[in-house]
Amino acid sequence: MGCGHKDDKASLASTQIASFSHQPHRPPSAPASKEVWKKGGRMFSILLAVHLALLACTLVSSGAFEKIAVHDYDVFFLLTVMMLIVIAWIIFYLASTSRCPDAIPCRDSHAGPVWLRGGLILFAIFSLVMDVFKIGYYSSFYSCLSAIKIIYPIVQAIFVVVQTYFLWISAKDCVHVHLNVTRCGLMLTLTTNLAVWMSAVTDESVHKAHSKFRKNVTEELFRWLLKVGMRSSSAEECNCNSQICQIFNNGYFWLYPFNIEYSLFASAMVYVMWKNVGRFIDHHSHHIHRLKFRLFQRTFFVGIVLGLIILVSGLGVLILYEVQINSSTESSKKSQALSMYYIFNIVCLGLMSLVCIGGSVIYRFDKRDMDGHKNPTRTLDVALLMGSALGQYAISYYSIVAIVASTPRDAVSALNLTYALLMIAQHTFQNIFIIEGLHRQPPKEDHRRDSHQKDLYGLTFANINAVSLRVPDSGSTLDSTAASGAEGTHPSDFIRSLTAPKMNWRRKFLREISMFLLLSNIILWIMPAFGARPQFDNDTELNFYGDSMWPAIVDICLPFGIFYRMHAVASLLEVYIMS
Repeated sequence: MGCGHKDDKASLASTQIASFSHQPHRPPSAPASKEVWKKGGRMFSILLAVHLALLACTLVSSGAFEKIAVHDYDVFFLLTVMMLIVIAWIIFYLASTSRCPDAIPCRDSHAGPVWLRGGLILFAIFSLVMDVFKIGYYSSFYSCLSAIKIIYPIVQAIFVVVQTYFLWISAKDCVHVHLNVTRCGLMLTLTTNLAVWMSAVTDESVHKAHSKFRKNVTEELFRWLLKVGMRSSSAEECNCNSQICQIFNNGYFWLYPFNIEYSLFASAMVYVMWKNVGRFIDHHSHHIHRLKFRLFQRTFFVGIVLGLIILVSGLGVLILYEVQINSSTESSKKSQALSMYYIFNIVCLGLMSLVCIGGSVIYRFDKRDMDGHKNPTRTLDVALLMGSALGQYAISYYSIVAIVASTPRDAVSALNLTYALLMIAQHTFQNIFIIEGLHRQPPKEDHRRDSHQKDLYGLTFANINAVSLRVPDSGSTLDSTAASGAEGTHPSDFIRSLTAPKMNWRRKFLREISMFLLLSNIILWIMPAFGARPQFDNDTELNFYGDSMWPAIVDICLPFGIFYRMHAVASLLEVYIMS
């Protein structure tokens, strides 16, 4: 169906190529009619995604409450069906595009960069380990469980493998066959990842909430055992008593953060693919940047060393915090742990804010042009940065109101207030720095473009001096240089050598800043993702908002804050490479 239609478009495009070879492969009358169907197909796929997302959200949220007659195995059944449909569609997509030679006429060079796909594979590996732990845990007492509790992690493991392979080889595709089916399939894939993310966040929040009261409230422990799928009326019959069962139980909950990040990374990459369905790439405005990742070149090592110090110190603070909070019930030990946590974060956030301000000032002196070309990947990066930051903004403002309105105030409250204010400032300054870095052109872009234009169009009034400098070097070898496909290499090197002393220090400082912020964001992601959550341990907010409202606020907003840190790491890596 799609290949025959594509052949007609290819024949029209071939006539254009014969008349004007450097124009993009686009039929003269296609764009007008194509836009109408593109909007209709996008609208239908969006409506499909919205309805599925609302259904999944309803089931997941209802399954989290004990008084509602919706069980977690109902949620797992829906997610299993959705993942199986996505697996079938991915196989169909790969088969149809491989058999049709004109299915993918162009690829988006900005979509699915290698560091993003590498991060996706890393999270996929940990997600597979989590599924293995789940299978081992549920298999320990399979006779008391619904069958879907064991089937779900098996299907999820297959889904992770198939989807990771699909995104690794197809993230850059601009597909032009089965447009509406592809859009609906991609939206179904995106919705499935978001539903899995919601389920994982809910399970992790319920587990952490129950673990806080497990030592003192036996009835809560009994209800928690029922929530994980026990059908027997006897809790002892299905209790997890063996050591291997306890290892599986604790292991897969510790691996939940990786599965959560995997779902969000996959959702972002699928969204970019959805935007690129039916898209034509203008090769004259869509420059391909072949940038190399040089970690230990052109750097002073200050950012790396300082970032590693912050990272190692943060790991030590995390270990001490967890030990003191979980092993002791004394209020003095709890206050000491909170003070240590807040002091470290205040120092870290303060340094990050100052560094971001310094980076923004350096951008004022950067001579690189702003990249205004259409780039769905960059647009999504900016939207995710701004949107996910709202979660931490909300928690910080709720904390500020509770601290200011509460009495009496102690040293921990003062540290908490400073921490909340710095969290708002750091997110704001970091977003400004990252967004401005993402919109800068690579350092060699201007030189390559100028030299290319000089070789094509010769003398111009604006470049008389530059041309007069390069004529003695390239005049005798112009023909041979053009034939070898390396025109303008020597002139651009000569011009770059004149400006290198003035530009290099700025780019070096930007790379140092990017690396320091990258390592700092890693530790600020690790701490809340692996248990250091002072929002549940500080009594100020709990007493002010109540035991039901404040945990709900944190459970809703904190996952967005955790995702912000990991997405900032990926964006800062791109800024580092572009600097």
